[in-house]
Amino acid sequence: MHQVTFDDGQAIQARSVIIATGAQYNRLALDRLAEFEGVGVYYAATQAEAQACATGPVAIVGGGNSAGQAALFLSRSCAEVHVIIRRDALDASMSRYLVDRIERNPRIVVWPSTQVTALTGTSKLEAVRLRRQGQPDASELAVTALFVFIGAKPGTGWLAGQLAQDRHGFLLTGNDIPADRLEDQNLTPLFLETSRPGIFAVGDVRSGSVKRVAAAIGEGSVAVRLAFERLQRSGTADSARLAAR
Repeated sequence: MHQVTFDDGQAIQARSVIIATGAQYNRLALDRLAEFEGVGVYYAATQAEAQACATGPVAIVGGGNSAGQAALFLSRSCAEVHVIIRRDALDASMSRYLVDRIERNPRIVVWPSTQVTALTGTSKLEAVRLRRQGQPDASELAVTALFVFIGAKPGTGWLAGQLAQDRHGFLLTGNDIPADRLEDQNLTPLFLETSRPGIFAVGDVRSGSVKRVAAAIGEGSVAVRLAFERLQRSGTADSARLAAR
């Protein structure tokens, strides 16, 4: 039996728990940011955002693998993709295979040692203002969209370290959990199961998730089945079913 305690002190007990507390995406400290979110500022690069951008140009803030993958994806349809990073080179924070593909792509332009300082536009985003390190004057870059990939904070603080997490705080599941971090080393964790048997994680809170709504919904439905499978293996499935009635 697991006990879940909420921030207000209330607690519930359950034979199985599915955690879907998501993540809070880091935002740029810019005026008018909220005004343009959804109409020019995005935190994911899917087919829907690509269609909204048409042929671009677009800008991406961030130097991690998610930013690199987004740049390559958007370059398929956008004439220009500008990658804006605070560091002086991409390979300081991005996998080499992505850096190589970006460097060979004529549609992608990298802006090293650069920060976005302002957003401009009327009813939708029209341009971003940039400041490069060592240059006193800001420049303006016309774009139809700005994609922000500067990390996220998972909703795991309330767990107080009770479950195995990666170095960013996202919950480890399945085969990604080191053996020495399993609560019961005699049990192999199921897909989506955390380090404690019977507790599952789905969606953005899970380490390695693709950070997409559709994927989170799919994981949720799979986790329900896996939770029942764990109850069957522990011999409590029948009583759990009766309790649910």
